[in-house]
Amino acid sequence: MASLSTIPKPISDASFLLPKLRDSVIFLKNISISRPKIRPLTRSNIIKNSNQTQFSSEGQCSPMFEVPVLSSSEVIQRMRTSREGHETKQLYLAMYSSVFGGITTDTDAMVIPMDDHMVHRGHGVFDTAAIMDGCLYELDEHLDRFLRSATMAKIQIPFDREIIRRILIRTVSVSKCRKGSLRYWLSAGPGDFQLSPSGCPRAALYAIVIQDQSPPDHRGIRVVTSSVPIKTPQFAVMKSVNYLPNALSKMEAEENDAYAAIWLDGDGFVAEGPNMNVAFVTKEKELLMPSFDKILSGCTAKRVLVLAAKLVKEGKLRGIRVDNVSVEVGKRAEEMMLIGSGVLVRSVVQWDEKIIGDGREGPVTQALLNLLLEDMKSGPASVRVRVPY
Repeated sequence: MASLSTIPKPISDASFLLPKLRDSVIFLKNISISRPKIRPLTRSNIIKNSNQTQFSSEGQCSPMFEVPVLSSSEVIQRMRTSREGHETKQLYLAMYSSVFGGITTDTDAMVIPMDDHMVHRGHGVFDTAAIMDGCLYELDEHLDRFLRSATMAKIQIPFDREIIRRILIRTVSVSKCRKGSLRYWLSAGPGDFQLSPSGCPRAALYAIVIQDQSPPDHRGIRVVTSSVPIKTPQFAVMKSVNYLPNALSKMEAEENDAYAAIWLDGDGFVAEGPNMNVAFVTKEKELLMPSFDKILSGCTAKRVLVLAAKLVKEGKLRGIRVDNVSVEVGKRAEEMMLIGSGVLVRSVVQWDEKIIGDGREGPVTQALLNLLLEDMKSGPASVRVRVPY
């Protein structure tokens, strides 16, 4: 086997050719760090000799290398090397896994089995709680939704609620993170590659602490209407790992120089964004939010509804309403905002080609953001769980 120093680093985009050679060695073809052009396999580009030179259809030859068989220590070393030079604004500080029954702070050990049904069947649920000033914000609200989602997904919860809560708090404590987020999953568990989870001996719980070093950005953003079909209510109200529609919707927005794409429900009413709720301030100074019966019940959005009562008392809002919202009503609103644990409260200044309000960040949106930030830092104990470090 070649030494680690002589083995090329893994390449994410390469086409593979697996000829049956005399020495049973597998070779790689058309190695390139850029995306290769897809070509049909023809006799002109099939390797016909068994030496360590391949000939392309253009008659050019290129060096070949053996695909190595690695030990577990070599795999870990390669994983570590593959992360070198990879710029990311997210740091993974600690991970809990019920598969190995503990917490690790080694990023290279933060893995899950490939035969976990969450990986190859999407049979899993997740949730996220923000970490602010050493406290988990709305942990209990998120945990309740997490367990409801697991029940809807027919995942047998491996521990009772209090044990899961203690595991999550302990994971944050070990991480030493005082500002970031805690994301956690329940999966049908590892076991096999079948469709049914009947071969999985037990469900699995995972949790990871993430520290995002991106600077906060509260500038107004543009959104578009999503052409990606929204999930049916049965799956939309469940926070499962099936986020392919969400990812495609987000990608569609980015392809159109927008921040997010807004889903409409089956009746044409405003639904939600790919991972956030939507709200409006009408010309009548009413905070209007789409009802939650066909979309995910946002914990942050629900908390904003509670906090908004203060603006009603101050006369900045005349009322608060959760109801069906037509596109027409939404686009002629004075303010539009996205609400979620990732964006908090963020102004939308343009939807498709329609400028919202005067095209600037709205005062009510800003007031709600300030109320939420204050609540995260100094709110009541019912929404802030202090982490023992």
